[in-house]
Amino acid sequence: MKRFWLARALKFAVILVIALGVVSAIAMYLWNWLVPTLFSGPTITYWQTLGLLLLSRLLLGGLRPRGPFGHGHRHGPFGHRHFGHGPFGRRMHGKDWSHMTREERHKIREHLRNQRRGFGGPPPARDPQGPEANV
Repeated sequence: MKRFWLARALKFAVILVIALGVVSAIAMYLWNWLVPTLFSGPTITYWQTLGLLLLSRLLLGGLRPRGPFGHGHRHGPFGHRHFGHGPFGRRMHGKDWSHMTREERHKIREHLRNQRRGFGGPPPARDPQGPEANV
């Protein structure tokens, strides 16, 4: 079993190095074709191109992991955390919001209210009739 993971990691590392090399070469050729002609800028070497790609990734993209084609761990207001997963998302531990019982929905609402209090927000208004009246 250990050999399998070692071989898999080695294969991944080789593919990563090849892909990084190809992307760097393409970026270098594009830079050297366009920048000196359009902006009278310098030509750059392969290693300078690789450095620029890594620097731009650090400055513009951060170190967050990303999935294929740039999709991945988005955490903005329209990211997976808010609409794709979590208590009000489509994938709530394998259950859809409409298929939950009243007690399960009430439990999730209480959890969210407690989280909101922890962030310094005002406590939500309490419903005197209980959770069944809201559903």
